[in-house]
Amino acid sequence: MNENYYCVIMAGGIGSRFWPLSKTSKPKQFLDILATGKSLLQETFNRFEKIFPTQNIYIVTNADYKKLTLEQLPQISPEQVLLEPLRKNTAPCIAYASYKIQKINPNAIIVVAPSDHLILKLNEFIDTIKKGLEFTSTQNALLTLGVKPNRPETGYGYIQINAEKNGFDNHLYKVKTFTEKPDIKLANVFFESGEFYWNSGIFIWSVSSILDAFDNYLSEINSLFKSKYELFNTKDEIKAIENIYSECKSISIDYGVMEKANNVFVLCSDFGWSDLGTWGSLYEHSKKDKDKNAINAKNIFVYNSKNCIINMPENKLVVLQGLDDYVIAESDNVLLICKKEDEQEIKQYVNDVKRTKGDSYI
Repeated sequence: MNENYYCVIMAGGIGSRFWPLSKTSKPKQFLDILATGKSLLQETFNRFEKIFPTQNIYIVTNADYKKLTLEQLPQISPEQVLLEPLRKNTAPCIAYASYKIQKINPNAIIVVAPSDHLILKLNEFIDTIKKGLEFTSTQNALLTLGVKPNRPETGYGYIQINAEKNGFDNHLYKVKTFTEKPDIKLANVFFESGEFYWNSGIFIWSVSSILDAFDNYLSEINSLFKSKYELFNTKDEIKAIENIYSECKSISIDYGVMEKANNVFVLCSDFGWSDLGTWGSLYEHSKKDKDKNAINAKNIFVYNSKNCIINMPENKLVVLQGLDDYVIAESDNVLLICKKEDEQEIKQYVNDVKRTKGDSYI
């Protein structure tokens, strides 16, 4: 394995669209959502351990999840868990990891990936990552992985490619535009054009390329981290990060850098990807009965119901009748019954519950 190759796994989110199964105390990345016997974080780590030295894989997560992370990944050291005191979106998270790694190895090539994605075609995924590492090892490029769409999806961002060949790989293109989650009409246009790929949120770049991009496009954030550079990988790092995050704005790497830079490329592939961001995406990848119900429950009687995803505790007896296309999920003291087509509203439901009932239900 190449000692210059590093991986950063982002695991700090609370997964509110998977509420009530995903809660602040134990978000979805720490749950066995797919019933494989491993959490999403463990599945992600195991994939990347096939490509990167174990000591070169870093987890960035909220300070509240340090214990959970080390319990689930006993093969890593506490120094490999980067703790964010506040949630400030992906740009500060990536800046933190990049400066920490740069101080260890200024020749580092870094893959940045979320902790909660589904990858069905492991060999294709590994081949794609290796191609991306090879490309960014020799080019001053910011690379993202694009996934060939199989439907007009409104829940994903899209990347439009510039079809001009570059000579490195037939599946690698310069990026023309990024588009956030479109409505169904626009999603159909994207799907039918053949020029658009889903934005997987997986990035590859040299540490020098990404830090140059921060300097050019997010100079305020860059200055904050640069000012504390000497404290990284010392006993004073945690305090330095607390100070940085108290001043740092919240912004995504997509909006802050990728949509502005002129050296952005996309490597297009099809490795069976889903971001597992919603109950609907989990339903799509779950085993279903003859009525197309995806059931994760031991004691349940279902009558005249179809196209539902049902996730209930083992000790709960449930009788379900007359529902079509619903999410039915219970965890601890919360029961959710919601139309699948309206699942994007779940984040709003969580906000309403927090505002009126406090934190005990979220």
